[in-house]
Amino acid sequence: MAAPTLPPLHMRRDAFDPSPELGAIRTGAGVTTVTNAFGMQVYLVTRYEDVKTVLSDHARFSNARPAGFVVPGAPQMPEEEQARARAGNLLALDPPEHQRLRRMLTPEFTIRRIKRLQPRIVEIVDQQLDALAAAGSPADLVEHFALPIPSLVICELLGVPYADRADFQRRSARQLDLSIPIPERLELASEGRAYMSSLVEGARVRPGDDILGMLIREHGDELTDDELIGIAGLLLLAGHETTSNMLGLGTLALLRYPEQLAAVRDDPSAVAPAVEELLRWLSIIHTAIPRISTTEVEIAGVAIPAGQLVFASLPSGNRDTEFIDLPDTFDIGRGAPGHLAFGHGVHHCLGAPLARMEMQIAFPALLRRFPTLSLAEEFEDVEFRSFHFIYGLKSLEVSWR
Repeated sequence: MAAPTLPPLHMRRDAFDPSPELGAIRTGAGVTTVTNAFGMQVYLVTRYEDVKTVLSDHARFSNARPAGFVVPGAPQMPEEEQARARAGNLLALDPPEHQRLRRMLTPEFTIRRIKRLQPRIVEIVDQQLDALAAAGSPADLVEHFALPIPSLVICELLGVPYADRADFQRRSARQLDLSIPIPERLELASEGRAYMSSLVEGARVRPGDDILGMLIREHGDELTDDELIGIAGLLLLAGHETTSNMLGLGTLALLRYPEQLAAVRDDPSAVAPAVEELLRWLSIIHTAIPRISTTEVEIAGVAIPAGQLVFASLPSGNRDTEFIDLPDTFDIGRGAPGHLAFGHGVHHCLGAPLARMEMQIAFPALLRRFPTLSLAEEFEDVEFRSFHFIYGLKSLEVSWR
């Protein structure tokens, strides 16, 4: 079957902006049925407050999947194999199981703990700026800057050899590309699990000073190998894919708004609010992890039967006039408190403090090191990753001479 040429409605973008059709749904019914990337009918929730309702009500909107749930095109898997694949994946679990695992990880991602990483993140950013300079102008900012920084950070945090980065970056990029046939994506997931299994096996024998080692030392008797594999796999994928796409797409956004770029470069007090506005305005996660309605429920006056997939649109919620004034305007001065870029409720992104710190260090450092940074290709020629679960850029050619 030929690959689709147009992403599903909830994934469509016009460069930085969500599809106007999403805005029309938000100002109209608020909730409608659409077709997802697998040809399934799902309920799409578009308003800020309704998105928050879905994401905070795990009793009625579950992250878990009922027995027998199969995505079209996916092979039938024995229940035991499905359970092993779900183990440790916080995004596939509801409380209390979700809370049991998250409590073990939370101490590693507190703001205080993340601040201790700041000097090392500064070192990593400086190293990649040197690598970008060495590549010579023009160069691909994604390859030499946006992707390596979060990859290095999460590898060190988890205890994953950075030498293995090419393989896990290749796997994760294709796993998240929803235009890739499901059997291939499942095979990539299986390869990833086998890789993580080897790391867990080694860490059981000799736990290091990283998150995997900490989990084994402090919670080794409480966690199965499958849970450790699931936790580590999720942190590795989420830890580099999200922030790298924000660094690439965020740099492109700033290049399109030179006055705001100058503020991020020259005014330290502008950096943190700018990162929040970039998170809101770009909203690189199209939807939160799909929920399944556990009972008949009404959202925005629309009845959703039990057992339905429910998609909460983060870009649409973050562009809701009921949430923020002039939502389509990019304005780093406002800081956008309360945005949904990291989700909401019990599944609010565990790594948010780390992602914020990486961006708050990386953006101004890049712009100060290369004050004449500019696009080395026409804006119309920039290639976006349209079919990816996480929106971003395939590459970004920049120059600084």
